[in-house]
Amino acid sequence: MAYDKFTVLRSTAVPLPIENVDTDQIIPARFLKATKREGFGDNLFRDWRYNNDESPKQDFVLNNPTYSDEGSPRSILVGGRNFGSGSSREHAAWAIYDYGFRCVISSFFADIFKGNSLNIGILPVTVSPEFLHKIFSAIEADPKAEIEVNLPEQKVVIVATGESEGFDINGYKKHNMLNGFDDIDYLQSMKGEIATFAEKSLY
Repeated sequence: MAYDKFTVLRSTAVPLPIENVDTDQIIPARFLKATKREGFGDNLFRDWRYNNDESPKQDFVLNNPTYSDEGSPRSILVGGRNFGSGSSREHAAWAIYDYGFRCVISSFFADIFKGNSLNIGILPVTVSPEFLHKIFSAIEADPKAEIEVNLPEQKVVIVATGESEGFDINGYKKHNMLNGFDDIDYLQSMKGEIATFAEKSLY
């Protein structure tokens, strides 16, 4: 299993209402030397989180104690339109996952970022601009507002109001997310069927 299975996620959320967040802002290029996925969370949004002297920027949302739940980290990041644009670096998705987010909600994702996220266990959920605004408004009204993301039913719910909206996902990627599979795990899960097919093909 490549990552934890994703079924229903219910969590408070971190709001980042900024449009066109690109992969260089998510993880600056100078941190791309490592080839393993671990440790990238420390540098998520590095230049937005820290000053040149390494002190935290108090006005950035990840440094705001209002959006940090001690002992119960927030698993949902809510971003503005066109999240994950720019280069195709996988490290952007690695940094988001390593920080602790398991779902990113936006009204539009860059395709490559979306694919990279699904490959490692982050669920990118695309909602309408109107529903995204409702989510931001709910968090602004109550920073501890919970969002429920139901992958089997492909639905996002603002728990306090009960308002919900469906979302689309590729069937293959949904299967993998529900089972915690990456592409290799999926192939390994099919070993029996592959062996049977190969045996039949010999005759």
